[in-house]
Amino acid sequence: AGALAGKTIGIRVDQIWRSWDWISEMWADRFRDAGATVTFWRSCGRSGEEGERMDRELKDWLKTIDVAVVGLANCGSCTGWTVRDAITAANTGLPTIAVATKNFERFAHTIAARGGRSGLRVHVLPYPLNECERADVMQVAEEYFDGLLDVMGAQLVAEKSAA
Repeated sequence: AGALAGKTIGIRVDQIWRSWDWISEMWADRFRDAGATVTFWRSCGRSGEEGERMDRELKDWLKTIDVAVVGLANCGSCTGWTVRDAITAANTGLPTIAVATKNFERFAHTIAARGGRSGLRVHVLPYPLNECERADVMQVAEEYFDGLLDVMGAQLVAEKSAA
């Protein structure tokens, strides 16, 4: 992803995990401090007419961002949807990172491989997470931010070339 200044970082959230809302809000602030723009897209019902609408919204949203951070893989079905949405983003050519908790890391990689993206970048957070108090979750957000940047291949500031 390189230097983040001037880029639009898209963070995909869902309707289940309050901890992911808290973490993504904190990370969004860090991205903004680095000069990036941040937008969010919230995944909701994924079947029937609502599912078709969600699919269209996701694809439209992906056209507006430069990097996709997709979470949270923290249960069976949400891991499936997180990885599916991450694959959709990666297939557009966007640098894409799926975010999973430790208990769902292997499952996320398995689903990604079955979806043709065995190399999908997955950033792993500790488990359990959603059961924790906000202060504890925010500590995790802080501690795991630099690791996210590593997985993204991103820097908060542009690297200076040697003269």
